Amino acid sequence: MDISGLQNQNRSKDFHLMVHFDAIITTFSEQLNAVRSALIPLFCSKLLEGAKVVFARCFLSDAANQQKLADEYLSQFLDCTISYIQQPPLDGSKIALWLHLQTGVLLNDVEGHSFERNGFTHYYTSDRFTEGDSYLQTQNLLEKYERRLNILNCSIENNCIRTWFFTRDIEADYSGFVKARKDNFSRNGLTCETHYIASTGIEGRDENALVKVIMDTYIIEGLQEGQLKYLYAKEYMSPTHKYGVTFERGVYIDFGDRRNVYISGTASIDKYGRVLYENDVIRQTLRTWENIEALLHEADCDFSDLMQIIVYLRDIADYATVKQLFDEKFLQVPKVIVSAPICRTQWLIEMECIAAKSIQNNNFRNY
Repeated sequence: MDISGLQNQNRSKDFHLMVHFDAIITTFSEQLNAVRSALIPLFCSKLLEGAKVVFARCFLSDAANQQKLADEYLSQFLDCTISYIQQPPLDGSKIALWLHLQTGVLLNDVEGHSFERNGFTHYYTSDRFTEGDSYLQTQNLLEKYERRLNILNCSIENNCIRTWFFTRDIEADYSGFVKARKDNFSRNGLTCETHYIASTGIEGRDENALVKVIMDTYIIEGLQEGQLKYLYAKEYMSPTHKYGVTFERGVYIDFGDRRNVYISGTASIDKYGRVLYENDVIRQTLRTWENIEALLHEADCDFSDLMQIIVYLRDIADYATVKQLFDEKFLQVPKVIVSAPICRTQWLIEMECIAAKSIQNNNFRNY
C-alpha cells in the first residue's frame, strides 16, 4: 500500500492511495476481505484523520466474474463514485485500487456523488451504455454528460478537468470513439484553435460485453476565469490534432494555496507525432518520462511533486523490466502497473499521473 499527501495552508489535506494485494491470497473473495482489513484501520488512523474517500478506481483482472461482487462489497464502506475497469494488475493480484481522499470536505449525493470545499464542488463520474457501436456509445455518453453539466450550470469547455475513455477492444473500438469525441467537441466549440480536454484513451473492459466504451470524468464547479491552463510541451510532442485525435497533453489548476496538475496518457512520441523506439520498452519508458517531465516543467513542477502514477503495458512480458525502472525512479510515489493495450500497436507503454504543489496566488480562492 502506497500513499502520498499534500497539506494546504488552511491545513486541509489531499491524499492519493494505491492499494495492492499479495497474489498468494488466491481467491477474489479473500482479496476483497483483505481490502477491508487493510483499509478500515487506515481510515481510522491518525494519518488519515478526517479524510474521506471522494473517488475510487478498481482495477480488476476479470470483470465478468468480479465486478458485481466488488461493487456489492466496496460500496458498503466507500461512499463515492467507484469506477470498475478490467485492466489486470500485473503484480499477479486480482484487484488493485486507486483512492483519492480529502479532508475538510462535505460529501453531497444530490446530483450524484460530489464533494464541496471552500466554494468549489467537485464531481467524479463513471458511465457506460450497452447499445450501439463505439461511435454511438461515445456519442450517447457525451450527450448525457452535457445534459448533466447543464443542470449544474457547467460546460465541458469550462468545467471538465479530465476524462478517461476505456474501449473494450482498442483496435476495433478506438476509431469510433475518436470520431464521436471529435464530432461532439466540434459542436461544443472545442477545436485546435481553442482547447480540448486532458484525457486518457486506452483499452479497458466492463463486465458487460455489450459495453464498448466507458467514460470517467472529473469536473469542478465554481472555477474562475484563468484558473485552468493547458500544457503542450511542443518541443517534445506534436499537438494531438496533427494525427487526428482531440485531447490536451495536460492541464493545471491554480488555487490560492496550491496547483494541481493532471497529465494525460503519455507515450514515446516526438514533436512530429512519430512513435519512437519501436520494440524497445526501456527506451520507450525513458522517452515517456522525458515527455512527462517537459509537461510538468511547463507547470513549474517536477517529478518530486507527483502524487500518483498509472502505467499501462501492452505486453505483460515487459512487466518485470518496467517495474524495476519505476521502482528505481519513483519508489515513494503511489503507482499501479496494469495490462492495457495502447491506441497505437507500436507503443509498448503509456503513463499518466497527477502532481500537486503548494503555491500562493491571491487571484483565486484556496483549494
